[in-house]
Amino acid sequence: MAPTGHEPGPEALFDDEFIAAGGHPTQVHAFHQFLYVPLGRIVVTALGRDHELSPSVALWIPAGIPHSARFDPVSLVVPETFEPDPHRLPYSEVTSVNVSDAQRQLLLSRTRASEVSEEDPAVFAVLCAGHRDVLPLPQPTGRSAATVAGELMRNPRDPRTASEWAESLYASTTSLRRAFRAETGLAFSEWRTRLRLNHSLQLLAAGHMVSTVAARVGVSTNGCILAFRRYFGETPGACVKRSATRTAA
Repeated sequence: MAPTGHEPGPEALFDDEFIAAGGHPTQVHAFHQFLYVPLGRIVVTALGRDHELSPSVALWIPAGIPHSARFDPVSLVVPETFEPDPHRLPYSEVTSVNVSDAQRQLLLSRTRASEVSEEDPAVFAVLCAGHRDVLPLPQPTGRSAATVAGELMRNPRDPRTASEWAESLYASTTSLRRAFRAETGLAFSEWRTRLRLNHSLQLLAAGHMVSTVAARVGVSTNGCILAFRRYFGETPGACVKRSATRTAA
């Protein structure tokens, strides 16, 4: 097993024989694992932290990290595994990632293949693609919340409050807020903040000034800087420089 700096405790298990319909107790893999859940939800616990997976949020588990899992009664888990030596994973910790359309199509096509899917460097590259700082953003599934989410993804700067969105949909504010919390695990305000920050990362990477980015996502320049410090621990400019340096390396 490749050393990772995470030493499993005596309770850790080292194989998949204990996986059941409801999940599995703590175990450790000698390989990197990408977990995708096209149906239902599961919760993976690693190093004292819970990671909720849904059809829009997947999980990278680097080799050597102890983890356990709980499955919803109706859920489908699609795992992809990669040996650590030939595959340099950009994450050293268990990391939630948003699933792109290209990744979703690739993963589902591999589940439909008549032959057993083999480890593939091209697949690994696709699953590792994307900005590493992008925040996990589960997508709501109910009509009202999904409608609001779709509009905000098209126009992140839309200033309407949850109450104003609810009124436009002839729904109650309470039901809309509850829908976001139940379907994404996030409050409406937190969901919109993450959306705006993810959109900001794309605009910054394209070379736009912080003031321009802030205006395009509907916040003040100072508000944008404060949000970056809260979620990423650095200013927007520092985040872009670090990402560029990492990409070049």
